[in-house]
Formats: sequence, structure tokens, C-alpha cells
Amino acid sequence: MQEMDNVQVIVEKEKYAREGVHKGMFGWICHPKCAEGYWLVNFPQCGEKEDIAEISIKEEDLRIVEILDAQMNEQIKAKFENAQNRVKAATVPPDDISGYLI
Repeated sequence: MQEMDNVQVIVEKEKYAREGVHKGMFGWICHPKCAEGYWLVNFPQCGEKEDIAEISIKEEDLRIVEILDAQMNEQIKAKFENAQNRVKAATVPPDDISGYLI
């Protein structure tokens, strides 16, 4: 691997997910050197939207791809955001439960 290579994340890891990066996302190596087995990778969205993240990813967690698919990044991001919103909605108690039968 080298700077400017298009890459795809091939594993789901909590430390990447905390930054908004998930398995299947595409990015590009944005630093010329690998540091202790990690590459600095930028994960863009389409057009003028803010990048998802720019984080260090372990080389073994990446594969080189020919085309960077920013639309796929947006779809994956939306999928995880929707899942998080469903979990939040399920855990918020209703304000008034007086009308519920027990």
C-alpha cells in the first residue's frame, strides 16, 4: 500500500466505529508513510459534504480497491445512524404512562 491508494475497510471494529467508520467503507490513504502498521485514511462523502473521518487504520484491516465509492460510505453511515436512532427511541420512556393497562 502507498499514499493515494483507494482502500476499503474489511472488518468492523469498535475503535473505528467510534469515529463513524464501518466495514465496507471506502477511503484513500492520505499520508505517505505507514506508522507501526497503520495508515492514515480519509473517508469522504459525496460532493461538498464533510468527510466522515480521517483516522489511522491497521493495514491488515484494509484492502486495495480500484474505485472509491463515496455513495456507499453514505449508505453505510445512514444504516448505522438509523440503527442507533431506533435503539435510542426504544430506550426513551414515555412521559405519561397513566393510560397503559398492566
